[in-house]
Amino acid sequence: MKEKIHPNYGPAIVTCACGETFETGSTKKQLKVELCSKCHPFFTGKQKFVDTGGRVDRFNRKYGLVNK
Repeated sequence: MKEKIHPNYGPAIVTCACGETFETGSTKKQLKVELCSKCHPFFTGKQKFVDTGGRVDRFNRKYGLVNK
């Protein structure tokens, strides 16, 4: 590998929207995420509805679907 062209890799603090924080390695000092292993439905087994920007409502209006 060439020297002096790669970013510095070091410890980083990851903060989730649920409040969980943990440390990992990254080229950035701080990372913010929406889902982590503490709140992700795959790991918790609980269904969590995540609607980004009203996509579900827009889909329902487009196809005339009614929420039940």
